[in-house]
Amino acid sequence: MFQPLLRIAALAASVFAVALAPTAQAQQLTGVTDTEIHIAAWGPQTGPAAPWGAVTRGTAMLFQMVNDAGGIHGRKIVFHPFDDQYNPAKTVAGVKELVEKAPGIFAMASGVGTSPGLAVKDYLMERGIPWVGPAAGSLHWVTPPQKALFAMYPLYADEAKLLVRHLVDKEGKKKIAIFYASDEYGENGHRGAMAELTRLGLKPAVEVSVNQADRDLKSHLLKLKDSGADAVLMWVNPTHAVITLKTAAALQFSPQWATSSTLSDAVMMQAITGGLWKNMIYASFGELPDADVPQVKKYRDAFAKYAQQGERWGVFFMAGIGFVEPLVEGLQRAGRDLTRDSFIKAMESIKGYKGVMGRVTFGPGERQGQREIFLARTDDTGTKVTQLTPWAEVK
Repeated sequence: MFQPLLRIAALAASVFAVALAPTAQAQQLTGVTDTEIHIAAWGPQTGPAAPWGAVTRGTAMLFQMVNDAGGIHGRKIVFHPFDDQYNPAKTVAGVKELVEKAPGIFAMASGVGTSPGLAVKDYLMERGIPWVGPAAGSLHWVTPPQKALFAMYPLYADEAKLLVRHLVDKEGKKKIAIFYASDEYGENGHRGAMAELTRLGLKPAVEVSVNQADRDLKSHLLKLKDSGADAVLMWVNPTHAVITLKTAAALQFSPQWATSSTLSDAVMMQAITGGLWKNMIYASFGELPDADVPQVKKYRDAFAKYAQQGERWGVFFMAGIGFVEPLVEGLQRAGRDLTRDSFIKAMESIKGYKGVMGRVTFGPGERQGQREIFLARTDDTGTKVTQLTPWAEVK
């Protein structure tokens, strides 16, 4: 989900093949004892992607709540989060150490970013280690389906399609530009936007990509402005979003901006952009943090007890809960005789599950659990959010 996204994802398998070579010990460790279930996750707690570290901390709160309620059939969840700084090499090292060190890891929970996830996906799947709720909306998790991988995050391409459809049908925009990160995350949004524009008989005003290391974006914004775009679909990381809006303001370029759920924490984005996150349209994979629904209220009420000092209840923290609620449900359904096979079978029995995200359904050969999303919009303060559309699957 959330990532500054380095451009090494396509090379991950070859670069890390030696580092992830199997060992006999790793194959034998299950991460389950008579009293414990060991689960791990990576997520950036430091570095430019640190705002997304709240995902891992939200997951930690959910597991602590489960443990305080008695655990899972007499076992407590032992959570092993680690800071990979959104660096796939660090993701590899951290995952390998945990998996191959006694008692091992039963499953992976969430895990932030496409590139880090791609760096360890094959390693986990070859060992049959379940991975639930990758925090990124990539087709790589479900194409082709993997027996032990259960995706939660709706596809970025679906988000982009719904945004383009709304901009054209509801906002009356005809000249839509696409500004996207030149990595797997950005390309997913780009492909979805292009597919929907083509379906609507439109062409993009301009397509502009940005490299992860770029910081001077004036030339990029001039291309967007010179295209005459009346709306810009922005598929970038938070750092680039900040630079983009500040540069656009300096150039007096004010299209309708629309963006991915990866930038859906309005309070945070309004703060780090210096007040420029106004009238922003974005996709959402989960209920709004202040939603008056039982699923959200339960965790929001518990937040004061469990969260660390200085933590903020927001989109990303809540996402860390939502991405792995089905993992907890699967553990409960698997029963006391817990094995990876029994867990996978239990996950496949989940139909129409509703937590803080959209409805979730898995099954044999069905590994994209959530397809529902909705659109939201910030007001003139940049922090108050209104839901624009109902939950829907993109057809």
